[in-house]
Amino acid sequence: MVAKSPNSEKMAKSKQSHIASVWNRAIKPNSEWTEKDDFLDVVYWARQVLSILIGIVMGLIPLKGFIALALFALLNCGAVYLYSTSFQNIDEDAYGGMWEVVKEGFMTSFACFLVTWIIFYTGIHFDSVVIEKSL
Repeated sequence: MVAKSPNSEKMAKSKQSHIASVWNRAIKPNSEWTEKDDFLDVVYWARQVLSILIGIVMGLIPLKGFIALALFALLNCGAVYLYSTSFQNIDEDAYGGMWEVVKEGFMTSFACFLVTWIIFYTGIHFDSVVIEKSL
């Protein structure tokens, strides 16, 4: 059995409190972000969760084609823009412009959306697709 040093326990507690602090600021309006990376991390992870939810909904509805892709981009980027400007009131210039914030983690969230959308769409509507094509 390996004994933990007091320093490693302090570092673990410090990291946990930092993460809790970041997420508390994320859900509180007009929070002060001393480190840019903390806010960008919140945008990145919130965007991943949002893309999975959008993928589930679009797979259930079922939406397909360019309309679904365009709607995803609009919803995802729109949500990040509204969160950044209306809820958090960040200074765009501090992050290199709003474009830098809006594109943070977009491609990763797009991949999450595609995987989720395909899995749900195929799992729920696969039989109807096969029947339609065989007729």
